[in-house]
Amino acid sequence: MTGKIKVLIAEDSSVILNLTKKILEFQNCEIHGAKNGQMVLDMLANDNFHLILMDINMPGMDGIECTGKIRQMTNKEKAGIPIIAITGNAKNYSMEEFKSQGFTDFLQKPLNFDLLVEKVKALA
Repeated sequence: MTGKIKVLIAEDSSVILNLTKKILEFQNCEIHGAKNGQMVLDMLANDNFHLILMDINMPGMDGIECTGKIRQMTNKEKAGIPIIAITGNAKNYSMEEFKSQGFTDFLQKPLNFDLLVEKVKALA
């Protein structure tokens, strides 16, 4: 891919958001952050992204509800954006369950940043 990969990170933890942002900026990514699902929907309504990293547990609208709303968008390009779930509870879910909720892939917390970079490059 030429140019910057535009990534929206939905994460209510400033520490995780900032660390993830720094790692991905080194990989020629343009990073935008959102603290909850509603912010993600608002940002997606006004902008385009190559990929979304979506925390499952956020205040207000969580990642599962937000992903469902994205998948129902009338704009097919936005509805089909790759979404990687980020969760500390991955052991409680199977990949099939993540996919049935509309996620493209998932990453377990604490994040393995090498795997994060690999998945971002593969999906964006």
